[in-house]
Parts: sequence; structure tokens; C-alpha cells
Amino acid sequence: MDRRSKAASNNRNILFNKYEIGKLLGQGNFAKVYYGRNLSTNAGVAIKVIKKERLQKERLVKQIKREVSVMRLVRHPHIVELKEVMANKAKIFMVVEYVKGGELFAKLAQGKMKEEVARKYFQQLISAVDFCHSRGVTHRDLKPENLLLDDNEDLKVSDFGLSALPEQRRSDGMLVTPCGTPAYVAPEVLKKKGYDGSKADIWSCGVILYALVCGYLPFQGDNVMRIYSKSFKADYAVPDWISPAAKNLISNLLVVDPQKRYSIPDIMKDPWFQIGFMRPLAFSIKETALEDNIIDFNNNSSYDHDNDNNDDYHDDDAAQAKPPRPSYNAFEIISSLSHGFDLRNLFETRNRSPSMFISKLSASAVVAKLEAVAKSLNFRVTGKKDFMVKMQGPTQGRKGKLAMTAEVFELAPDVAVVEFSKSSGDTLEYINLCEDQLRPSLQDIVWTWQGDSTSHHPPLPQ
Repeated sequence: MDRRSKAASNNRNILFNKYEIGKLLGQGNFAKVYYGRNLSTNAGVAIKVIKKERLQKERLVKQIKREVSVMRLVRHPHIVELKEVMANKAKIFMVVEYVKGGELFAKLAQGKMKEEVARKYFQQLISAVDFCHSRGVTHRDLKPENLLLDDNEDLKVSDFGLSALPEQRRSDGMLVTPCGTPAYVAPEVLKKKGYDGSKADIWSCGVILYALVCGYLPFQGDNVMRIYSKSFKADYAVPDWISPAAKNLISNLLVVDPQKRYSIPDIMKDPWFQIGFMRPLAFSIKETALEDNIIDFNNNSSYDHDNDNNDDYHDDDAAQAKPPRPSYNAFEIISSLSHGFDLRNLFETRNRSPSMFISKLSASAVVAKLEAVAKSLNFRVTGKKDFMVKMQGPTQGRKGKLAMTAEVFELAPDVAVVEFSKSSGDTLEYINLCEDQLRPSLQDIVWTWQGDSTSHHPPLPQ
């Protein structure tokens, strides 16, 4: 080994002469997170390593810029701190506070908490969310998996990848892009009429509080649409062991009408919440543009660091990750449930058949359209009950006459989900029918099909 190669080998785990790279902590679709050590202070950090080429390929440059911008704005004792952002020709390195206590989700997996413990975490969560909102930032993906615990068992909000800044709002101050995790997302987010991101965050906080004191989620069912049907009606039950004061707070958070839902000032005045509450001192970093930090998010960066030896620091297996999705469309919200609550195996994938779609029509209007389509395809409607349409084909196939069922779930007056299933006949014939005839016949009422990477409607503004 020559001198140059040996030197590179000895320094391969040193980043910009500032951080020592340690073990892999986790990995996502387009980034890896490593444990790091600040060489000057010996303090532990987490280093998120992102390939620029990957960002460009997946069109995620704006998302990462937004995440960095948001984390610059929200420096608070209960929010994971962004320490600095660096880059070389190929990669971006986000250095953040290392929070080693793990996810709050892990504690929830052990069961319900005592109310005084749940209160502490909820107070810290609301304090952090309040500060975010004061800076014009809405998180949009609050859930126990994104709430970390430090050495002192204090809560830290993380993962601002789906958060929104003021410039993303419409002229009326509303957001339109549906995103979040289904078990925690507010009902109004799916309605495509625009929603107040701050009020949607508060609904998510209500679900988290319920989970903390009850040990399980408020809205449950045997399939995703029934779960959503319950959340759209705020159909949940509070167990007997919950104190009346905690029950009262939950009932004012899980309110379908966002205008009647508690605001953060209302929460802070609530008697249950106020017990032992002390507002922590918050501080914010000076707002600076990304350009001021000479970080080039493009692959053809002219910026490099004189002492960067990380060309030897390989990250090649990230290329094997599945393509990321920078935000969630309506079906991703419905089908991408959180840990321990994943029902995706109930549904067929897009490769097998387009088994579900979402429509902006009422359930009754969708049923009428399904009957009309059945007639146009010479299918006979063999049964109709409670927004369920059964239909049978006119000819004998390889395994008899093809029959299918379409079940319509009305999540709201202007949001309906339709799920198809084959009742009898040959599977390949069913798939071909869906692709070649059913799908085109329904295109005028479809917002998006399950699994589509592109929608049949104009793209929603971010």
C-alpha cells in the first residue's frame, strides 16, 4: 500500500477534520444516519449522509432544502437541534443532536403510561409544537416514532421532512398537500379543500395523548377504510381508567371540525395540562439563506473541502434502497400505517391489479357510476347493499364467469374510497379487465389509483 492510500485509509472515518464517523444508526430511502463524535468537544452527534445524485434523481432537492430551512428556524429544548450542514462534491452531511434514548414509540409498545408520565411528555410536545407554530412551521407528521427521548427522559421532536413553511400556504393561509401518517392524520387533511396545518398538528397531538394514557390508538378497525371512517366521525371510546380531566382534554383535541378543536392557548389553560407545567426557554438561530452557507445541493458542486478524505467513505449500498417519496398522496396516507398498525397486506399491489381508488364524489354518486360502467361492459349487477356493488360478466372464462365486488367507503361527503375484489373467475382475466376496461371507464371520477406514481389529476401545490 503506497503512502497516499495508507493515509486515506487511516482517515477514512474522519469527516472534514471535525467529526469521527462511527456506527450506522439507521437508514432510509435516500440517506444513512451514523453516530459521530465531535473531535473538539468529544460530544456525540448524529450525522445524516445524503447523496446529491440520489436527491436529483428523486427530485428531493427542495425537500431537503426545506428540512434544513425549518430546522434552522426551530431551536428549542424539546426539538432535535441541527448543528451544521456541510457538503462535498457528492454528498451532503447534516450534523444533528444525538438523542440516544430511542423513540417514544418503544415506551408505548410496553403499554399505557401513568398519567403524570404521559402529562410530562405531552407538555413537552405541546411546548415544542407551540414554538414551531410561532415560527410559521407546521410539522405535519407528529407521531411517537418521531418523538425521541434523551438521557434525562425528556422528549425531542424530530423528522421535519414533511413540514411546511409559510411560503407553502395558499393566499388564504391553508395547505393542500395531503401528508402524514394515517393513524395520526387529521380528517380535514384528506378533503382537498385546504387545511390549517397548525390545527392538523393539534389533532395528531390528541391522538398521541390518547395513545400515551390508553396504550393503544383511538381509531381501530379490520381494514384501513373503516379506521378512517371512525376518525372522520371521531368515533372512539375512552377507557374507565382515564381520569375525567384527561378525558375532557382528549375530547377537545379529537374534534372533527378544526374550528371547534382546541388551540394551543386552550390546551395550556386546561387544568389537566397545567399541573406542574413550566414553559421552557426557547431560542432560535439567526435566519440565513442556504446560499449563505455555501451548500450546493446539486451534483455539479464546485465546492469541496480541502481536507475531505471521504471519497474512501463508501455509501454504495444506499443505491439499493427503494425510491423515496417526498410527500404522501391520498393513497399513501391510507396505506402506509405506522409501526405495529400496518394493514398494507390487506390490499393487492399495483402490479397485481388496481384494486383501490379514491374519488372526490359522494359514495352514492360513485355507486351510480359503478352501475353505469357495469352496464356499459355488459356486466350484470347481481347485488347492491350498503354501498357494495356486486357484478358478473356475460361470458364464460377459463374458470367460469368473472365476478367482482366493489365496496365504497365514504370517508367524508366529498371523499370516497372504492375497493375492488374478485369474487370468482380467472385472476389474469380479472387483472386484464381492470387494466383495459374498468380503469379507463372510471377515469372521470378517479382522483388517484392505489400505487400510482402519478395521478390523473393536476399536481397539488406543495
